[in-house]
Amino acid sequence: MTDPSFELFVDGVDFGEGPRWRDGHLWYSDFYQHAIYTVTANGERSVAHGDLADQPSGLGWLPDGRLLVVFMQTQQLMVEDGNGGLEPYADLSPHAAYYCNDMLVTSDGHAYVGEFGFDIGRGEDFATANLIHVAPDQSVSVAAPDMQFPNGTVTTTDEKTLIVGESFGGQYVAFDRDKEGLLTNRRVWATVPDMAPDGCTIDADGAIWFADARSGDIVRVLEGGEITDRVTPPQRSFACMLGGHDGKQLFVLTSPSSDPRKVTGTGAGAIYMYDTTNN
Repeated sequence: MTDPSFELFVDGVDFGEGPRWRDGHLWYSDFYQHAIYTVTANGERSVAHGDLADQPSGLGWLPDGRLLVVFMQTQQLMVEDGNGGLEPYADLSPHAAYYCNDMLVTSDGHAYVGEFGFDIGRGEDFATANLIHVAPDQSVSVAAPDMQFPNGTVTTTDEKTLIVGESFGGQYVAFDRDKEGLLTNRRVWATVPDMAPDGCTIDADGAIWFADARSGDIVRVLEGGEITDRVTPPQRSFACMLGGHDGKQLFVLTSPSSDPRKVTGTGAGAIYMYDTTNN
């Protein structure tokens, strides 16, 4: 049953992904509108980058304030060029078997990008994927191999621990992260059986709120696997991000489907707000 606490923030979304809260605005990508949007706290939406030649996904910022964007299909990491456009920053294709997707960029300019590993849309057999690392010098390497569809990445406040959701593994995996951005000490942070972790965000208590792509619910999990909250938005959720004036408003990106044949051009998706202080 839909939780009545959800409030509509904006509608007219085909398929939103990569939400980020920055400087009083929610940023997100829309796969099938080929655009990146910003929305004020009052729900006023603007196009930050439109008419893109690829499906945009993960978003993040370099220390100098330039936006980084994952181009999914061409497997490129793009950066703002200073003239209102985007230009190539790093080629991810040598380490990506198929589409690239979600991304986390740390405060010191290290980017971590997930990739599919196989063509899920055409029903290919499952194959593991890489978590790709792009260093501040723009060199590209594999941060972690053999991931089960890495999808949704966060760090702890000190950025010394990086946590990645595995959509096909039903779990979150943690790594220690050093000053060079290298990942070690791979371990299971939490198992979430019968769920498919998608876009996620970490709260002040170190718990992860995530969209369960299998059920469409929003779930909050602690390290070790304890589920503290599970709520059902008006539509299936695929990503979420904490923000607002106190950092406790959860912005939930929803759509009737992830299938481009069903949602492209429909604007049938939306973004909802959920006040986490209600719990």
